[in-house]
Amino acid sequence: MPDLVRVHLTDGVPMRPLAMPFADRIEIRFGNAFPAVLVVDRDVVPQLRDVLDQGWRALQASAARQEGRHALAEEASDARD
Repeated sequence: MPDLVRVHLTDGVPMRPLAMPFADRIEIRFGNAFPAVLVVDRDVVPQLRDVLDQGWRALQASAARQEGRHALAEEASDARD
């Protein structure tokens, strides 16, 4: 996908929101020296929040499944010992 722009956010990357009422948008800056900027129209903010929430729930569900697998593997290991 040559047209894909990927920005990897970690807990060390500063994030600064800026409301732009004159343009009816929100600008979110990521990083310091060479910030990447996400510009979101007001009408899209609820959709963006929903998408982030869906992704968060999927991550949580995956983590719960992984924890369940690890617990089962530990139980099986304990049973063999």
